[in-house]
Amino acid sequence: MTETDIFSEGSEDESVAALDEAIIEALRAETASLKEQALRYAAEAENTRRRAEREINDARAYAISKFAKDLMGVADNLARALEHAPHDAEDPLVRNLAVGLEMTQKELLTAFGRNGLKQIDPAVSDRFDPHQHQAVMEQTSSDVAPGGVIQVLQTGYELFGRIVRPAMVIVAARDSTGRPAETEAAATEG
Repeated sequence: MTETDIFSEGSEDESVAALDEAIIEALRAETASLKEQALRYAAEAENTRRRAEREINDARAYAISKFAKDLMGVADNLARALEHAPHDAEDPLVRNLAVGLEMTQKELLTAFGRNGLKQIDPAVSDRFDPHQHQAVMEQTSSDVAPGGVIQVLQTGYELFGRIVRPAMVIVAARDSTGRPAETEAAATEG
């Protein structure tokens, strides 16, 4: 073996080692890329599963919304009948009719509650909330602050926090400048 053979053998080993190292690095990079891609696909699949699950739960929860809307008319008519029912009538049949209407309304509202449907019935002078109320008209009022509810014309309903029908209300008006009426009166006096 000559000196040249020894040097050429060493450089051949080095070039093979360098080539092997390059192949190993390329394989490591490809492995990392494939691992990242697999993680991305797994995350996307998990997000799709969660979204589908949420949509299924929403579909179950809000499936009764059309049926509930149909029954809201029945609840409104029962409320109107109760407003005009003579509770203090002398005739026991008429009194029993009023009591029966009350019991029917109570049972209907209980059934609504069991199925996640809640009434939105703001009290007089509650602040107008555009997310739950629909202002049908504005009216001046000395008893209620501007922007407050004067009268509820029709109760609203929400199903699991989602508004099915807003409460229809009359709201205390502001003056033409947008200021409360009392502020204008106080400004003209001062």
